[in-house]
Amino acid sequence: MKTKSVFVCNECGTESIKWMGKCPGCSAWNTMVEEVIQSAASTSRGISAGNAGANFSSSPKKLSEIDATEEERIMTGMGELDRVLGGGIVRGSLVLVGGDPGIGKSTILLQISEYLGKNKSVLYVSGEESQKQIKMRAERLSITTENLKLLSETNMDAIVQTVDRESPDILIVDSVQTMFNPNVSSLPGNVTQIREVTVTLMKIAKERGISVFLVGHVTKEGALAGPKVLEHIVDCVLYFEGEKQLAYRIIRAVKNRFGSTNEIGMFEMSERGLIEVKNPSEMLLSGRPANVSGSCVICTMEGTRPIMAEIQALLAPTNFGNPRRMSTGLDNNRAVLLMAVLERRVGLQLSSFDAYINVVGGLRITEPAIDLGVMLAIASGFRNIPIPGNVVAVGEVGLTGELRACSFLEGRIAEAEKLGFEKIILPASSAKKLKPSKKIEVVPVWNVREAIEKVL
Repeated sequence: MKTKSVFVCNECGTESIKWMGKCPGCSAWNTMVEEVIQSAASTSRGISAGNAGANFSSSPKKLSEIDATEEERIMTGMGELDRVLGGGIVRGSLVLVGGDPGIGKSTILLQISEYLGKNKSVLYVSGEESQKQIKMRAERLSITTENLKLLSETNMDAIVQTVDRESPDILIVDSVQTMFNPNVSSLPGNVTQIREVTVTLMKIAKERGISVFLVGHVTKEGALAGPKVLEHIVDCVLYFEGEKQLAYRIIRAVKNRFGSTNEIGMFEMSERGLIEVKNPSEMLLSGRPANVSGSCVICTMEGTRPIMAEIQALLAPTNFGNPRRMSTGLDNNRAVLLMAVLERRVGLQLSSFDAYINVVGGLRITEPAIDLGVMLAIASGFRNIPIPGNVVAVGEVGLTGELRACSFLEGRIAEAEKLGFEKIILPASSAKKLKPSKKIEVVPVWNVREAIEKVL
């Protein structure tokens, strides 16, 4: 065995032969950790003539010879989670579940074990809790399935032996930061250990057809802990969003090889665990104040699902020369840009006001179709004129103040009709293609100034 040491960045996995204070890959400070690497001595670095014609187990196939029949997915019993996964669990897939501590990662995996245990065998491996602790949580969540087996272990060799002996259909590992490979001389949680453990679990999933769920911690910046290669290895990355102080949780697919990354699932945390929210729009609009300025309802698309949400804007006179701009739930730079358009194209003098913008309910929105709703909420707060409660605004705004066309307008209008809204403001360029509706009035506008005049 040849032994050598390298310095590996804990944040991005960049390797260096010498220590550096600043990582050359991600520019993080004091993240380079020494790792000892052992490699078996090889007899040849290249391909010799003797084994050039050797027979290997794998061989290439023509595209027409490959069976592309879609396998039947395994339902989890939670429609919201199945939606994010792309229609259920794919056999032999490796799914990484990340999120802040205490947000509900272990809870939801234990809950789906109850439904999966009806027809499948589940092995729950925990490196953080004892079997008694997991049992106490299972009793609180009313989990009684006989096909769920618990194992408290951090040694990957012991876990692989248990998988060989039990042959489960579903394997849950909580968490990757606590597991270690005894053949790697580094502490659990280091870059090398995380990479080796993940590769081992990937082989288990692919070679034996076992669906593996892997829990991952996050850093203080909110990113998944460990090297970026961790996210590249797995098939699907699910991320929990939401504040622990709030009851609602959102699961979003950051990466998904078997489905869309635009879908979200919404849950409510209760004493009995996570409960699905079948109608997120109704939940997000509950408790909305009436006849209050600075509030506007928008409709955003999360994958194929239209979601109604409320955007609030508060403007207060500033005592300083540089006004403050603060937003929650949407990009702060986008909010500053929209305020500049209001000041230049509409004539609202916002330079002497601090502005605070919030998407109610903890939702994070990146779709530009909410631009019009944000600008209407700011204009309503500035003029202190409330927007009628039966109005929904949809539209992307350009730098000249014009409204650009939006997609999926039929689905947005149908969602607004279902919740009882009577008027929807949208781009005139998109309204020409819509069929007339008897339940909701469609108000086409060409620019922001026209929209503000019609609403306020």
